[in-house]
Amino acid sequence: MIDHLDHLVLTTIDVEACKDFYTRIMGMRVETFGEGRIAFHFGEQKINVHVRGHEIEPKAHLPVSGSLDLCFIASEPLEEVIAHFGKQGWPIKDGPVPRTGATGPIRSIYVRDPDLNLIEISENLVQEE
Repeated sequence: MIDHLDHLVLTTIDVEACKDFYTRIMGMRVETFGEGRIAFHFGEQKINVHVRGHEIEPKAHLPVSGSLDLCFIASEPLEEVIAHFGKQGWPIKDGPVPRTGATGPIRSIYVRDPDLNLIEISENLVQEE
């Protein structure tokens, strides 16, 4: 019945810090749509942004910043992601550590975005047969 995720909504308290993180640190591209709304695009998905207290209807029952726990699969080796975060001065909270993703084993690092959402960045591990 469900094929894939189109978008999710992130609630922020600081649009500029959020935009900086998801574009400069995460490498996503920003898009403005509607009446000045923004979204971060990556692959064939996007993250729509709501500003706390100015959410678009309909919205989540309790939209708050800092409540997301998201995992992204990197388009490059995890070592390159780690080096990028180091060059940007963005702290890695944990990892690399082994985890289990939607399609099998992954190796992950964890960071916090400016709203303190937990962001996991992973690489798929090749399964040996």
